Parts: sequence; structure tokens; C-alpha cells
Amino acid sequence: MSALTQEKIIIALKKLGRKLTNPTDILGNALSIAQNSNAWFTLENINKSILSFSEMLNDAEIDHWFKTISFTSTPKKVGLILAGNIPMVGFHDVLCVLATGNIALVKLSSSDDKLIKAVITELINIEPAFLDRIEYVERLKDFDAVIATGSNNSSRYFDYYFSKVPNIIRKNRNSVAVLDGTESKEEIENLGHDIFDYFGLGCRNVSKIYFPKGYDIANFYEGIEKFLPVINHFKYQNNYDYNKSIYLVNAAKHFDNGFLLLKEDESLTSPLAVLFYEEYENIQDLDQKLNLQSENIQCIITKANLSANTFAFGESQHPKLWDYADNVNTVEFLNNLA
Repeated sequence: MSALTQEKIIIALKKLGRKLTNPTDILGNALSIAQNSNAWFTLENINKSILSFSEMLNDAEIDHWFKTISFTSTPKKVGLILAGNIPMVGFHDVLCVLATGNIALVKLSSSDDKLIKAVITELINIEPAFLDRIEYVERLKDFDAVIATGSNNSSRYFDYYFSKVPNIIRKNRNSVAVLDGTESKEEIENLGHDIFDYFGLGCRNVSKIYFPKGYDIANFYEGIEKFLPVINHFKYQNNYDYNKSIYLVNAAKHFDNGFLLLKEDESLTSPLAVLFYEEYENIQDLDQKLNLQSENIQCIITKANLSANTFAFGESQHPKLWDYADNVNTVEFLNNLA
């Protein structure tokens, strides 16, 4: 088998990006198996995720991304503990390890152990030299570095267990939206994608919204009407019904449009089918408040002029190759491995 070079990796990723425009051709039986083993992984959401990676892996953006990448001549074994909350969510970490010339020891999530394998198989078909750079493991051992994604609880275990090697440990994060009251119906509709894509299960999904004081909630609900079919998914509806019943029993003030509950709450983390909200009077004060909570925020979706990096409405689930989770540059971390 010929040696893997950066040029070969670039060519292979560009070919993969083009192939991913037809997810069925790549995934085959993995599509139906993934749907049957995880009810959240609907065909629509699987295709949405695959096509997002296809958009990400376009020729121009791959070329731009690789300007930041140092290809190592001494590959390190990088353990990857992948999340499984939305389809293919851990694949970006695999890409980063392979792009830097390192070896990926992949611990798949039991919630998403079919799709990533199918796409990696296609990548190996495109460039067989990747075969020596990917290993699936049930338990990490003999690793030089670790990138682990989990909950706030699991992160404490990860911090302890992987403390002696270079690591990136990811915890729970949430995304927020900030409205200024001038949004059009189309912009609110686009925001609906940031809220409802993947049923709101991703860290890039909006779980908290900030309204200007006196904002008419009816304008927001009118803008997201098209997402009503989300309630037809039995697991989403179960969450909606449960949270609604809790609020009714406790006489907790909330708004309800039949498929999304709005409740005023200072927390960034809302239950599924619920969006927490707060009102603000001064955008500069809100900007400072968000900066203080930056360690817990993945994305801010807004058209307001804030000091943090922000995403346009509808764009949170369409990251670029260089939009790294938790704002920690994964490639830079891998480039710096001794």
C-alpha cells in the first residue's frame, strides 16, 4: 500500500464531498439499519446531516482549511470518543485527525455506530491508504492524545482518566438566539431550522431565545408555523406532552402553540420541545451577559451586532470545516502534538 500524503488526503476528501451529494449511494443498508436502531435518526435528518458534510467538503473550502493544517511525518494515535446525539456528529473529529496525518482510534457512540462506519468505508474505497489510519475500538488504550465528547457528568470522568495525555474534553453546550424585533417572517422561519433541525438535539440547536422587552410572542410563533409536523414524531411528542403537563400541574406561566413551549427561565438548557426565553432592555448589557456565559454557549444566532462570533438565522447547522466545537481549534491541537 502506498504511503498517505497530504495531497492524497485533499484529493480523497474532495471526492468524498462529491459522493456525499447522493447519501443513498454511500450509506446503502446503513440508512435503514440506523433508522431502525435509533428512532431520532429519521431519513430526513440523516440526509440533512450527510448533505451538510457534502457542503462542508467542497473544493474551495477544503483548500482553504488545509492552509491551516500541518501534515505530520510522525503519526500519533488519537483516541476519539464520539457523541451520538445527531447523525454523523462525530465525523468532523475523524476528519481532523486524518487531515493532520494522525491515526484515529474511534470509539463510536452506540447511538450512531452505523453511519460513520459507512462513510469511512467509502473514504477508504476512495483512498485505501486510510485503512492504516483508522481503527475502531471498544475501549481506548495505547493512545497519545484524546478528544472526548460527552455530558458534564462524563467530562469529569474524562478529565480524570485522560489527564496524563494532551486532550480536548467537551461538555454540554447550548446555542442561543437574540432577536431585536425587526426580524422578517422569513428570518424567523429560518430561525426555526436552528431550533427544530434534528429535533433540537444538537449543541448547535437553539435552546434559549432573547426577546427585546415588549416583544409580541405571536410574531415568533407565526414565523415558525411551518415546523408544526415535528409534533408527529412520537418521541418528540412524548417530550412535548410531558413538559406541558408539568407546567400545567405546577401552574407555571408558559406559552404554547401546539408543538413548542416557551417558558421564561434564566437557564440556557431547556428540555426537549421547550424553548426558554428572557427579555432584555439593552443590547449592550445582553452582549456582556452572553460573554460571561461563553463557556456554555456553542453558537449565537442573530443579526444584531454582538462582540462574539455569530451565525445568521438558519445557519447554525451548516458549519464550515473551521467551525470547531466549543470554539477549541481541533486542528491546532493536533498540529501541536509533540
